Amino acid sequence: MFRNYRLRDFDFKLVFMVLALASIGVVMIGSAEESLQTRQLAGVIAGTVIMIGLSFFNYSIYLKLNWLMYLGNLVLLTLVIITGEEGGGAQRWLKIGGLQFQPSETAKILLILFFAQFIMKYKEKLNTVRMIAGCVALMLVPWALVYKQPDLSTSLVLIVIFCIAMFTGGINYKLVMGVLLVVIPAAAILISLALQPDNGILEDYQRNRILAFIYPEEYASEEAYQQLNSVMAIGSGQLDGKGYKNNEITSVKNGNFISEAQTDFIFAVIGEEFGFKGCVVVIVFLFGIALECISVARKAKDLAGRIIAASIGGMIAFQGFFNIGVATFLLPNTGLPLPFVSYGLTSLLSLFIGMGVVLNIRLQARRN
Repeated sequence: MFRNYRLRDFDFKLVFMVLALASIGVVMIGSAEESLQTRQLAGVIAGTVIMIGLSFFNYSIYLKLNWLMYLGNLVLLTLVIITGEEGGGAQRWLKIGGLQFQPSETAKILLILFFAQFIMKYKEKLNTVRMIAGCVALMLVPWALVYKQPDLSTSLVLIVIFCIAMFTGGINYKLVMGVLLVVIPAAAILISLALQPDNGILEDYQRNRILAFIYPEEYASEEAYQQLNSVMAIGSGQLDGKGYKNNEITSVKNGNFISEAQTDFIFAVIGEEFGFKGCVVVIVFLFGIALECISVARKAKDLAGRIIAASIGGMIAFQGFFNIGVATFLLPNTGLPLPFVSYGLTSLLSLFIGMGVVLNIRLQARRN
């Protein structure tokens, strides 16, 4: 379970970037919603302890429980549909005792761990129709439960995670190209149909968010309102920003023109208060973490380790890109948090768990 590791194999660079980004998150949440800062700080401290503990725990041991992880994940997601707490028009939270958390966030990590072991066990059969169909079916069940909440943004993340896991697992490039030739035009047709009224494919608010991205002037006082104000806040910060917790009356944040600034639009607060320089620092740390995970994947001792590290790195890059894309109005509003920065204890602790596993994969890396 615990092995004799060499200290020089410990990825201090990854730990530094994670803690630096998480610290930025605590500081910025203190400006966006000061009442939540203490909780976020407690989450970072707890997450750090979990991350360091898991970094010395042999990941190959608990991967043997992959089916238990999968079934436990399905139970939690099903309970959300049946007895979940509702908020903001969605039923995504589960309350057990005094603990309330979001199972769709833990589902990301659990599915990565499950498919890492599953694909490694059947890697010789990965490029068979039966195996691919089986993997798709196994993914489809938790994906449908997340989509039904409804949580379109997280369901997109699950698709990305699945694709990265299959690609890292060694799926044939010809199969990938064949699937893309079918999926891309099918997705274009589906999106076109989804934008029609009363289509039944998307919820009204989801369809309106896409339309607001295409026709922002028609939705300036509704769905596009948040993103337009976010762009205004980031632009007003210019190069150096207006300063942390500034008192300027021209501040978009101070005027409460951005609701939920501590979650989906935390990047707007960073841009306004610390300007372009602050935004660059966050982006560098964010994608530095993702690239370091990819580097760990290349050195992993086995296929499961490669899949886990690559999938977690890809997930962080994807969520970071989409969150920043939404804040800068380059993408439709999706509701994805900025990894390690946005407020949300379930998301934060899940990410720290993922980082702990990646650190252990690095400790067990192949030695030249």
